[in-house]
Amino acid sequence: MKNVEPKRRVLTAVVLLCCAQSLAAEDGPPPPAAEIKLPAVAGWNEFVDGLRGLPERMLAKLPESMRNDPQVQQEVGRLMLESLASSTLDAIGGDGDFPSFLPVIGQLMNIGQPNADTVYRSARITPGGSYRMRGQRGSLRMLVIAETGPSPGEPGFDPAHARAPRSTHDLNALELDAQGRFDVLLSPQRPDAYAGDWWPLSPTTDKLLLRMVSSDWSRERDPTIAIERVDKPMDKPRRSAAELEQRLRRLPNAAAFMALLFADHVEQLRKEGYVNKLKVFDTSQIGGLANQFYYEGAYDLRDDEALIVEATVPAHCLYRSIILTNEIYETIDWYNNHSSLNDTQAAADADGVLRVVVSAKDPGVPNWLDTAGYPRGVIQGRWTECDSKPVPSVRKLAFSKLRKALPRDTATVTAEQRERVIRERRIQLQQWPLW
Repeated sequence: MKNVEPKRRVLTAVVLLCCAQSLAAEDGPPPPAAEIKLPAVAGWNEFVDGLRGLPERMLAKLPESMRNDPQVQQEVGRLMLESLASSTLDAIGGDGDFPSFLPVIGQLMNIGQPNADTVYRSARITPGGSYRMRGQRGSLRMLVIAETGPSPGEPGFDPAHARAPRSTHDLNALELDAQGRFDVLLSPQRPDAYAGDWWPLSPTTDKLLLRMVSSDWSRERDPTIAIERVDKPMDKPRRSAAELEQRLRRLPNAAAFMALLFADHVEQLRKEGYVNKLKVFDTSQIGGLANQFYYEGAYDLRDDEALIVEATVPAHCLYRSIILTNEIYETIDWYNNHSSLNDTQAAADADGVLRVVVSAKDPGVPNWLDTAGYPRGVIQGRWTECDSKPVPSVRKLAFSKLRKALPRDTATVTAEQRERVIRERRIQLQQWPLW
């Protein structure tokens, strides 16, 4: 009896093997891949072909030294993926009849120097439609919606309208109920006898760009925002094959528009002579906020050098910030580096002058912008609703002489303190809503 169990196990294994071989013989080997004729997805090959040459088009806008740099080549590839990701979200989820606010640029879709303090979302709308927005306003200092029109390559694009000023709407100006909720109607004309909050919509607007700006990352409360079309019934049919194909075919142009828009912006600043020097940046033609004043300039630094950026802080300012970008105009990773500063993070000195140090090495001072491995890029600042609009001066000096060039009472930040600051900003930013 001792040998019964082992024999039973062997017999079971043999039976299972025979069954498997029998089934395989009945099914037969799979046919070669070449013999399988599958239908093509209309538009897919054209979508792939439309993206194929995009990296080369982006590299062509850069100087030869950057074009031939393997590091820059891969970062250009990343920028292309960021543009494709942003455009793909719109291609999948953008619907003017059933809108929602989707991420458009930011930490992961780092296109065109997104501000480190801003969450950007965009909602598709149908020109001529009427919409209702509701939600909790929260406590952000800035909560603004800008109307935008079709981009190049999109249906309805008109160059004559593309650079025309667009309306902006302030969510913080809306009436609130006892629970802090807002309710606003957006439409081409105000309905008769309508007494609530109302914003007019331009007949050419097809997107609403939402900016949610926070200065005090740990204390300000984010809003909740919902949008619906109210002049059509809630009946969303299955999207037709023709519409899905059109969205797929339009995607390469949308991604290319975003990827190429600012690819050579830093190089243009260098050609104009704004290296370690700042100038006014007019964004009125590209969707910048009307009440926001921008300045920027390229920086160029060795590891043993530093810049001191100085400006007298306006007496009154709703918001201010200063950030760094790399050479292809991506904002330097502000989640994991000390590469952005706003009015709650960077205080002026006793004389009213804001002094910010830009360097690769930690200078051990509170107001530091870390180049984080990018020896060249852009310094960009914003003054929002300020009573003055200074363009800061820039001084370049040896890193070893930095301390003597700053006021004597400039605080010291130890390596341990800096580690805590960066860890804390990372935790705070991860708690922001991306959706």
